[in-house]
Order: sequence, then C-alpha cells, then structure tokens
Amino acid sequence: MTQYKSDLLRLLSERGHIHQLTDAEGLDALAQKEVVVAYNGYDATASSLHVGNLASVMLLRRLQQAGHKPVALMGGGTTKVGDPSGKDESRKLLTEETIAANITGIRKVFDRLLSFDDSATGAIMVNNDEWLSQLGYIDLLRHVGPHFTINRMLSFDSVKLRLDREQPLTFLEFNYMILQAYDFRELALKHGVRLQLGGSDQWGNIVNGIELTRRMNGIELFGLTTPLLTTADGAKMGKSVNGAVWLNEDRLPHYDFWQFWRNTDDRDVGRFLRIFTDLPLDEIARLEKLEGSEINAAKEVLANEVTALVRGREAAQAAESTAKATFAGGGLGADLPSFTVPAEGLSITDALVGIGFAASRGEAKRLIAGGGARLDGEAISDENHQITLNHGEIRISSGKKKHGVLKPA
Repeated sequence: MTQYKSDLLRLLSERGHIHQLTDAEGLDALAQKEVVVAYNGYDATASSLHVGNLASVMLLRRLQQAGHKPVALMGGGTTKVGDPSGKDESRKLLTEETIAANITGIRKVFDRLLSFDDSATGAIMVNNDEWLSQLGYIDLLRHVGPHFTINRMLSFDSVKLRLDREQPLTFLEFNYMILQAYDFRELALKHGVRLQLGGSDQWGNIVNGIELTRRMNGIELFGLTTPLLTTADGAKMGKSVNGAVWLNEDRLPHYDFWQFWRNTDDRDVGRFLRIFTDLPLDEIARLEKLEGSEINAAKEVLANEVTALVRGREAAQAAESTAKATFAGGGLGADLPSFTVPAEGLSITDALVGIGFAASRGEAKRLIAGGGARLDGEAISDENHQITLNHGEIRISSGKKKHGVLKPA
C-alpha cells in the first residue's frame, strides 16, 4: 500500500477507496497545506440513488471527515443529454419537472451522510443546469470545441462500447464528455474545486476536464477514481434479483435494504465494512477474521451500520428486529413488505407480483415451478393456488431470504 502523507489520502487508501490518481504526489502535497474542494457528479435519472452510487457518496463523506470540502454536483443539465458510459442504449429523455423532482429525492441521502453548513469544510450542492443551459451553441463550439479531437473522443470506452456492439450512439450523447469536462472547469472557477471524484468508468471524463481547464485557464486540477465495485461472485454492486437496491425508503423498504447487506458474501464482508461504514479499522479487522457461522454476526453488523448511516439508527433497529422475528421466531416482523389480499382472494401468482417478488406473472410462474414460492413456510407448486385470508395474516416467501406479509382487506 502506498504511504501517503496527507490525512485525506491515507484515509481513502486505508478504506479501499482509491483506484486511480492523476497525480498522487501533487494531490498528497495539496491536501497537506490547504482545504481541498472536491466534487462528484450525479445525474438525476431517478428519484433516488442506489447502492451502486453509495461508494462515491461515501468518498465525499471521507473527504469531509479528513477536513476537506465536498461538493455534490447534481446533473440537472447533463441529465438532459444522458451519460453513455456503461450503457448499451440511449436513456429516455426526461422533462425538466421530472429532473427537478428527482434532484429533491436524491438530496435526502446527502443530508444524512454530509454536513451542509457555512464552514470551510461544509458541503454544498450545486446544479450544472445553472451554467450548461446558459451556454450558446456557437460559443461552446468556438471556445471548448477546439480542445477536443474526434480521434480522441472515439477512443473512450463509453463510445467504443456502443460502436463495437453496433448500438446507436446519438450525437446528443456524444457531447456528454464535453459537458462533463466543462463542469470541472466551471466548478474550478466558481467554487475553487481542485479535485474530481468518480467511479473507474469516469476516468476518461475526469482527464478531459483536467486537460480542458489547464488549456483554457492554466489551473492545475486532480482526479481520483474508486474501484469498480463487484461482489466476490463477479456481480455488479447494487443489483439484486429484483432490481436496483435503492437508498431512499420510499423506493425500497428498510427491511429489504437491511437484508441486502445481511446477505453479503462471506468474502466481501471486510471490504464492505471498510468502504460503507465508519467502524474503526481494528474492529473491522476483528470481524472479518470470523469464520463459519460466526461470520453472520459480522454481516449483521454490516447491515446495521450501513442501514443506520443511510436510513437512520431506528430503521436499522426495526429491520434487525423484523429479521429476528421472521427467521428466529418464525413470526411476522413489523417491517416486512406487505400486500393486501381482497376479500374474494387471489392466486399465488398474482400475490407474488403484487408484493413485488416478481416483475410479471410469467416470472412468478417460473418462481413457483422452481419451488421458490412458499406460504407460511410451505412450498406451493400450483400457480393457480388461491389465497383467501379468513384467519388473519400469512407469510409469503420467495426463496429462503425474501419474505413478506399478506394481509386481509
């Protein structure tokens, strides 16, 4: 492990946040002598961020913990274009009203994880629509265009991926990397930002912003990326069998969020504790050494700590209580997802769809055929099995780890 001198890079390194640095020595020296203002950008494509975004939000939290100033950049302008990075097809264009509502929703997680105040290290949130929507097209072409070559733009992975797969890349999306580079320059001039943070897939975009600002204004900027987070079995972080693991409670119940972390692969526990919690490193070292059934205690600590950070301590305690009631006591925890069964009843297929354990009736039928659907612990093999609730609530399960409650109307 590289030995850094600044508290900032030492903290990020110890916690496993560093993948690439444009100038490690220069940034290390800067962080020792002044407060570093750094940003990460988030497009407002949904009303909540998901677990795949959490590592970068934690990066801003670490920055503030080390005595520096985080900037959360909302992509109100770039969301109108769409980032092609890691995408096989164009994003659906959103209205300005939808983008504004999404930014309001996304703000919630930042309010929990960052301190917004007027101090030198107080976090700020800005929206790139403030300057991008004011740009004249001819002005952009004249002042920014000469600093980008088509040859170089075609070499970036976000572009090559689409072209290699013969998927359409619109001219609108092709401009995204120019706008993101312009963001870095604008933030450097307006807010004194010196460092851009991001996932490893943003490396090219970060370098573009550094080069553009150096050529246009002679300002030295820095870039830092986090590793691409995958689970031990190679899956992309932040996805479950039922889709994205959302950070906001209105998109995913507390219990499901908690359970996602509780189900972490044994091999990932230590790494995730370092990245996603504030637990001391010596305590993490102790927990990750646990073996056999004892590792489950470390997984519960992980689930409790991440849920407490993102959702609040009460949410973590409620989710843990629900898990204990559901698994240990065979009961029905209060925080389980629920679905109301009409008086006339409904099929097991429709119940699985209604509670969100299947995205369609076809998917529900496949779950039933595979033996994964249960009512009060009993496997149901008939897709037309009718559920009527004459005697109160019952538990519905998808596999061994996903449970919910069916309630009478």
